[in-house]
Amino acid sequence: MPELPDISAYITALQPRIVGQPVEQVRLASPFLLRTVDPPISAVEGKKVRELGRIGKRIVIGVEDDLWLVLHLMIAGRLHWRAKDAKLAGRNQLAAFDFPNGSLMLTEAGAKRRASLHVIKGEANLREMDPGGIDVFASDLATFQNALTAENRTLKRALTDPRILSGIGNAYSDEILHAAQLSPITHTRKLTPKEWERLFAATRSTLQHWIDQLQRESQTKFPEKVTAFRKDMAAHGRFGQPCARCGDPIQRIRYADNETNYCARCQTGGKVLADRSLSRLLGDDWPRTLDELEALKRR
Repeated sequence: MPELPDISAYITALQPRIVGQPVEQVRLASPFLLRTVDPPISAVEGKKVRELGRIGKRIVIGVEDDLWLVLHLMIAGRLHWRAKDAKLAGRNQLAAFDFPNGSLMLTEAGAKRRASLHVIKGEANLREMDPGGIDVFASDLATFQNALTAENRTLKRALTDPRILSGIGNAYSDEILHAAQLSPITHTRKLTPKEWERLFAATRSTLQHWIDQLQRESQTKFPEKVTAFRKDMAAHGRFGQPCARCGDPIQRIRYADNETNYCARCQTGGKVLADRSLSRLLGDDWPRTLDELEALKRR
């Protein structure tokens, strides 16, 4: 799922392409994409784009007459910039937003249709779409700590809850926790003052690093291949590969459609966290340390 750095890259790329340009036409290939009926999608046609913004992991396109297009790409939705009036061909093509200088295409891979488009009238109604998570760059340490300790949750769950923090998902939470050298299953109310300082600093520095890098790339070309797995990441998507800090293999916890990646030596004191499916299979034989895990692999 595109997260804060990816959404920022999209906005950087779209800024010179569509701000000040009229939305000539919106073409929908999937009736399930549009989640609102009033105002109709046709209301934005002929209106100029005034501004671009973000609400959590949603991209907001503001047009004249206080109308707002709100795009949530979910897991597999992606944006592409094509020649004007490019055809909507193929089952993954969901929508096209046509401008005088090109077409913004929305695609979604896979069979599930989770991406959404809302047409909103008025800033007050737009604000109602905000799940309420704080902007870490507009917060101090105390605000950050208060938000994450309102409920006693694991760090992984707290970092990825849009009601707590804005714009962070599965990928960048792994990177943040690796940078902070904290376990994903540590509960928020058990952190020490020093650990809070590390977590706050790691959250800001990790996000800023990726925002800067992806925005630089999007200034020269449109970000056509947004992915949660980047070769320069420290932990996310690197299961079995060596940790850049200590050299031990990155571990993972798998659940539903997601996984958490972490370094046992750097983040959990050498303890291998139980993976739900494998721990049920292995029972008491589940390895508790890296040495036990390596011994199990050699059997």
